[in-house]
Amino acid sequence: MATAEVVTAHTDTGIRDVLDQMDENDVGSVIITDDDEPVGIVTDRMIAMGLRDVESIDDVTTADMMTEDLVTISEDETHFEALETMSTEGIRRLPVVDADGMLRGIITLDDMLVVTASELSNAADVIEQQTESH
Repeated sequence: MATAEVVTAHTDTGIRDVLDQMDENDVGSVIITDDDEPVGIVTDRMIAMGLRDVESIDDVTTADMMTEDLVTISEDETHFEALETMSTEGIRRLPVVDADGMLRGIITLDDMLVVTASELSNAADVIEQQTESH
């Protein structure tokens, strides 16, 4: 369910470098880590809104832009629990951590929609098969 390869940066990484990472990896967020422990997230929207009043992008780091109240989910939780957390917290991206709090992946709302659509399609197939056999 989670994407194992997560684009990460450190708190002192420049926003220009983060933008380059987002572009190269075709992602809308970068998880900010400290020794593989997620400590924040920077999204494309945060950057767009945060740069409105900045004179020089070269003076901005992830520490200036990242959210510090990062919500994570344990790697042993279900996709239903992940979806509930996203809904409750009003977030679209959810870093996945192991028992030690180390980053193991990320779940996005897009991922959740694909999984949910697949499950609904499978359920519809079962219903259709049962309906045809009666």
